[in-house]
Amino acid sequence: MMRKVDPNPKGEGKKKGGLKVHMLTDIHNETPVFARISEAKMHDKKFLAHLHPSNDSMLVFDKAYNYYLQFATWTEEGVNFVCRLKDNAKIQLQEVLFEKAFSKEEFGVYRVEHIHLDYKENKQQKTLCLRLVYYKDEKGRKYKFLTNIWDITAEEVALIYKYRWTIETTFKKLKQNFQLHFFYSETENGIKTQIWCTLIAHLLLQVISVLSKSKKAFSAIAALVRIHLISHLDLMWVVTEGGRAYAKRISSRNKSPTSVQLSLF
Repeated sequence: MMRKVDPNPKGEGKKKGGLKVHMLTDIHNETPVFARISEAKMHDKKFLAHLHPSNDSMLVFDKAYNYYLQFATWTEEGVNFVCRLKDNAKIQLQEVLFEKAFSKEEFGVYRVEHIHLDYKENKQQKTLCLRLVYYKDEKGRKYKFLTNIWDITAEEVALIYKYRWTIETTFKKLKQNFQLHFFYSETENGIKTQIWCTLIAHLLLQVISVLSKSKKAFSAIAALVRIHLISHLDLMWVVTEGGRAYAKRISSRNKSPTSVQLSLF
């Protein structure tokens, strides 16, 4: 039970009674494909156990989801991943594969290591063999990317991680276009229902956007659909032709006002 959930959430879900929405997003179409709602106090890494990726899949996630046992399972199953290394991780350096000294203005991959990480499985100590990529961006910020992929370049590993920001775009759309800054209910079922309805509405708008091949921004499509929800109109037509048809009608009325004005005599 999500105890003491505040109907007016603040603090990015840090309250004891808050909740989290964990989401798996397809980067090709910026669409969520799997979501799970949990209490805020649940550790993020437990979400990984609910994923069932196929072989040769590529998973990209933040360092909050570091879970070495799951990493080992994915490596055995042929599932690839890229994530950031936790700041307090205890690594065992095996070999420096690449190293380059950078000036203050330079950026890119400056070090690659072959490392080992210890983890426990059924109370047995085991070792995981991984690749660690050190990267410096244009603003001078440094990152450490952890991966089990060995057959691509270190630059490609860093580029892959940039795709993780796709999920931030999805959350931005949800926050800007849907009623999630306030919960209508204080019960667990009511809150979950509101979140699931939001995710379903987001998915339907994505479908309309793709099928209509509209160049309108997602927020513009959401606004159009919201306005015409009570109208008996084809939403595809509203997105593609509705605006232009309305503009033409207004234009024709302005040109010939007598055609729409009844005679008084």
